Amino acid sequence: MFKTVLVGLLCGAAVLTAGILLGHYAIEKINDFELDWMKDVSKDVDERLLDELLSKVDNKHIEENLRELTKFPHMATTTGDEKTVQLMLKRWQDPESGLDQAWREEYMVYLSFPDPDRPNTITVVNASNHVLHMAREKEKAYTTDQEDPAVVQPYAAYSPSGQVQGKLVYANYGTVYDYQRLSQKLNLTGTIAITRYGGAGRGDKAINAAPYGILGVLVYTDPFDINDGVMSDLNETYPHSWYMPPSGVERGSYASNYGDQLTPYLAAKEETYRIPEKDITGIPPIPIQPIGFEDAYVLICNLAGDEAPQFWQGGFNCTYNYGGPGFRESSHFYDSDVKMDIFNKGTVKNSSNVMGVIRGSVEPDRYVIYGNHRDSWVHGAIDPSSGTSVMLELTRVLGKTVKQGKWRPRRSIIFGSWGAEEFGLIGSTEFTEQYFTKLSERTVAYINVDVAVQGNASLRALGMPSLQNVIFTAAKQVKAPGADSMSVYDQWIQYSNRTSPVHGIIPRMGYLTGAGSDYAPFVHYLGITSLDLMYIYDRSKTNVRIYPAYHTAYDTFDYCSTFIDPGFYTHQAVAKTAGSILVRLADSLLLPINCSDYAESLEAYLSEAVKHYEDTLLKMNISMEPIKRSVANFRHAATRLEHVIQSSDLANETPLKVRKINDQLMLLDRAFLRPPAFPSQYRHVIWAPIEISLATFPSLSKAYYQAKSSGEASAWAPVHHLVSVMSQAIEGAAHMMLDVI
Repeated sequence: MFKTVLVGLLCGAAVLTAGILLGHYAIEKINDFELDWMKDVSKDVDERLLDELLSKVDNKHIEENLRELTKFPHMATTTGDEKTVQLMLKRWQDPESGLDQAWREEYMVYLSFPDPDRPNTITVVNASNHVLHMAREKEKAYTTDQEDPAVVQPYAAYSPSGQVQGKLVYANYGTVYDYQRLSQKLNLTGTIAITRYGGAGRGDKAINAAPYGILGVLVYTDPFDINDGVMSDLNETYPHSWYMPPSGVERGSYASNYGDQLTPYLAAKEETYRIPEKDITGIPPIPIQPIGFEDAYVLICNLAGDEAPQFWQGGFNCTYNYGGPGFRESSHFYDSDVKMDIFNKGTVKNSSNVMGVIRGSVEPDRYVIYGNHRDSWVHGAIDPSSGTSVMLELTRVLGKTVKQGKWRPRRSIIFGSWGAEEFGLIGSTEFTEQYFTKLSERTVAYINVDVAVQGNASLRALGMPSLQNVIFTAAKQVKAPGADSMSVYDQWIQYSNRTSPVHGIIPRMGYLTGAGSDYAPFVHYLGITSLDLMYIYDRSKTNVRIYPAYHTAYDTFDYCSTFIDPGFYTHQAVAKTAGSILVRLADSLLLPINCSDYAESLEAYLSEAVKHYEDTLLKMNISMEPIKRSVANFRHAATRLEHVIQSSDLANETPLKVRKINDQLMLLDRAFLRPPAFPSQYRHVIWAPIEISLATFPSLSKAYYQAKSSGEASAWAPVHHLVSVMSQAIEGAAHMMLDVI
């Protein structure tokens, strides 16, 4: 009996001891798990690791990327474009330095091409239809790059086909006001207009012309606007310098609306409903064709008629006249017409985005998107391959670090290599249309690096004001190209600065108005906080409106490596700056989005609007008090949210509190969307396209000047409506920063 009891006690003790030990170690393991979990949830940017990542960004790798990308022309949907798709997939699927996942996203999109069997021609013909002059069909070859059979003839994408002829007139930049002025001098019915690039959108030059009975439009790049006046290819222009040679022609899309033209607001999949081609809006109603300035010189310098005003004069060493219409009596072209034979064709073709992902470790359902388009008009060394080269180097560095198990971002990073951007931001727009809800609900920010480098003078950043601080932080971290101790920030603030009432003297950032690159659908359609980065040339030393080889056959690897960025140190600086911003947005515990900087921009816009518009609006019984109150409320809410952030120990707060604040920051710009008020593609109330050169709300400026110029009392109703729309949108954004409504 005793023995039985003793055995029982010993067994019980053993079980108890085992239980205690098991419980002890189990609790330790649970505690370890909890600590690991808490550590993961509260992870923040590791500055040491970030410095290490940026140190691996290699200028030589970027150079080799560009060399590879520019071996052949790669216009959207061509054989060359498919080669770049395969290159991106190969890099992003590399087992040692690729991404977690990479795939191609296909769309069937409406594009416009010249007919290879019937080239577009521009001729001067006499009454007997004899050709007195023919414009060059293809640009002059200075290297083997221009001799590549895949170099597309210069043309105006989405110009209708047609054969028209008439007397020539000169219409400056082809703006609404230019045609109004010209029509006061001449009867424009049945004429052909020649305009220079700039001042108005490409397609607008024809859209503005059609109501006056003009039959067709020629477009050229004036040496005054692109070459600082120089014209000779003997010693002044490419291949002797960066300037455009006389035969250079800027290709481009002449559609005003971005995205696929046949599937507005729908992703252009094979089975998607398409509107009839005749219902497409925002494209030229009459034939339009770009030509080189060597041919424009011959035409303009022979025009008859009165002398055009001084601000219509360009870089040619002759007087720019309006036209008779037609050529002057002393000219060999007297009494001759300009004839346009345009054979462009619209067609639906398959275009690919290449997408890649690094999955987030803590918040995989929050996205930081980094994008750059892949297609070019010809070789596209600067536009867009400088940006693609930078993106490939960043994905190599980040992908390799992930593969080695040294790092994984807090949030997911999505990389987009957009297709068919040159035809109107098609790839990025179709992506936002296909994933509208998911991107709207989950995207933290969008980073765009299209043309990474136009020069080496300074960084240029465009973006929402709320991203100003993270851009500045990144710029301070990166060494300026060619400088021993100066940072990108130091160089930038010397080149372009402003005085902030809060921060003092800081670099000058621009805003993402208009649709200059793939940020447009993210900003205007989805209301996603976005930015665009590039390095630019010194505008105090040149008057060029953009780098001179833009959209020509001369935008080659040789052009870039010789004249734009020898050594590729500027590309490297852009890559490091963009990389720092990307990692900070993806890894920060608290999103680096500053609402107070947004408030400062709204206050500056309001101040200008009050100064320029309030007196007139009061006379029309329109009060600006609602906008004043909403901006004041926005400032109050921003200050209150900032206090909550600064008074919280977020690393030790519950994950839900951090998530709540981050959602308030992430969704701030969504509050500025007002689809019913803006039936076009521009739904963001604040960052509408700028048409009036005034530092205030673009949409209000446009409505104000339209009403004022009309002279009709009823024209002020849309202004009143817009004041209500804006004030309520700003008020709604303010409420996003409060805990409850």
